[in-house]
Amino acid sequence: MKSRTKFRADFALVSEMFAKAGLPAPESVSPLGAGEFNTVLSVVAGGKKFALKIAPSDDTPVLRYEKGMMKAEVYWYDLIRQSGAVAVPEVIFSDFSHSLAPADWFVMTQIEGVHPTADAFGNTDPATAEMFARTLARINNVHGEGFGYVQGKRHDDWYHAIRAMVCDLLDDAADKKRRSRRGEKLLGHIDRYADILSRADCRMVNFDLWVANVILPSDGAAPVLIDPERTFWGDRVADFVCMETSKDFRSKTTSLAVYNAESDSPVEITDETAIRNAVAYAYLALIQEVEKYYRYTPLMFGWWRNVFGSAFMFSTAFKVLDAKR
Repeated sequence: MKSRTKFRADFALVSEMFAKAGLPAPESVSPLGAGEFNTVLSVVAGGKKFALKIAPSDDTPVLRYEKGMMKAEVYWYDLIRQSGAVAVPEVIFSDFSHSLAPADWFVMTQIEGVHPTADAFGNTDPATAEMFARTLARINNVHGEGFGYVQGKRHDDWYHAIRAMVCDLLDDAADKKRRSRRGEKLLGHIDRYADILSRADCRMVNFDLWVANVILPSDGAAPVLIDPERTFWGDRVADFVCMETSKDFRSKTTSLAVYNAESDSPVEITDETAIRNAVAYAYLALIQEVEKYYRYTPLMFGWWRNVFGSAFMFSTAFKVLDAKR
C-alpha cells in the first residue's frame, strides 16, 4: 500500500547493502508484502531469496513510538527465537550505522509460503482463528519486567505505561496541529480505571497479529510470525484485539478456550478484563486516528480506512468504558 513513510531504495543501494552484509550480489529486487510503514524487498542473491527491510529515512516524520522501531524489531525477533514461543525468520545482518543510507535496515531469510486469508473485516476461518489464539498465548507466556515499548521509556505498571503511550499519541497529533477529543476521553478513562490497569502483569504483547504477519510455509512447517515491530511489554489482554476481530471481547469464547489451553495461566472474561481489553482497543483506535496524518493524504485509501476504522473501534471501546463502575 502507498505510504509517505516508505524509503525508496534503488538497485545500486541494495547491492551496496548486500555487499556490506557479506552476501552475494543481488540478481533481482522486487517489492514484498503488504506493509504500510517500512520498505520491504524480496532480493534474489546467490540463487537464494532474502527479505530486505528498510525503515523510514531520518528526516521522515513518524510517531514517537515508531522512532527506533526497527532496532526493537530485531530485539523481538531475537527474544522470540530464544524463547521458542513461535517460529520466526532468521535475521542475517542488521545495520543501524546509517553509513550507506539515512535509515536503519536488516536482511533476513525469506520464508516461502502463503498468508492465511481473511475477509474485509479481518475475520478468518476457524482453523486460522485457533492458530492465532495459540500463537498469542505462546507469545504472552513470555514474562517481562518494565511495561512499555523497548524503544521508549519503561514503567513500573501498565497504568503508567498505557497512559504515557496515549499521551505520546496526543502529542504526535498536536505536532500536526490536530487534536483528538476521543484520545483525551480515553486518557480520562485510563485514570478512572487506574487501579484495574495497575493489576495487569507484564507480558510480551504482539498487538499486530493479522494475516499479513503470518506465513504458512510451503513445506508444511509450523506457521512463521513476521513483523513483530509493534510488540511491547504490557497487558496480555491487549492481544485479544487481534482475535475474532468482529466480536466483542465477551463473545470471544472460542479463542479464549484455545488460548487458555496454551497459556501458563488462564484469562477469564470478567468486568475487569473487559475494561482492560477496551482500553487496549481504544488505544489501537487512537493509533489509527493519529497515524493517518503521518502516512497518508485524504486522497489515499489508508486515510479513509483509518477514519472509519478508528471511529468504529472508539465507539465499541467506549460502550464498555462509559459504563458505571
